[in-house]
Amino acid sequence: MKFDAVLFDCDGVLVDSEGITNGVLRDMLEERGWKLTRQECMRLFLGKAVKDEAALIEAHTGQPLTEDWLVRFRERRNEQLLAGVQPIRNAVAAVAAISDTVQGRIACCSGADRWKVEMQLARCGLLPYFAGRIFSGHEMPRSKPAPDVYLAAMAALGALPARCAVVEDTVTGVTAGVRAGATVFGYSPPEAGHDAPSELRAAGASVIFTDMNELAVALGG
Repeated sequence: MKFDAVLFDCDGVLVDSEGITNGVLRDMLEERGWKLTRQECMRLFLGKAVKDEAALIEAHTGQPLTEDWLVRFRERRNEQLLAGVQPIRNAVAAVAAISDTVQGRIACCSGADRWKVEMQLARCGLLPYFAGRIFSGHEMPRSKPAPDVYLAAMAALGALPARCAVVEDTVTGVTAGVRAGATVFGYSPPEAGHDAPSELRAAGASVIFTDMNELAVALGG
């Protein structure tokens, strides 16, 4: 493999959580008067931290996005994720194989809060592969599309950006990986909840793949 380290996004790449999270968000926005379809909600918020979209939400609801509302959103979201989150198809096997190839030099770099990331990885059997190498955008100066979370992971692993691969499924995440100086692999399966191949390529993804079982081969290509 031509990379020294492989850095994975979490939601939509390792765990199939985007549909659950956006369903809760859609319902709570409708309660505030902003009626969206699930598809519209996904298009607007996929790959983004809800707190970073306060201006958009406030403009459409006419109400301030308070910390209390964000706490209730996270509580409802976490309840649904605990009950139903599953790994992305073939993700566990792909992570195991890639971790072996790069001698454990992998990391999970998410825009979500640490509790959510660790809970989901644990529920999906992935936490042992990433223990001690989980990076949350909530703990960085800036969230994706800024590169901070990826730069922090690279520094912790002692890996040069040019020798790192980033695996992402959204324009926001691809942009963060490109800005960090990594080679970005865009995951775009036919299922809903991921940005289209053309969008990922336009954002700077070097390779597009549609199934996690293709990733190890793509990384070595």
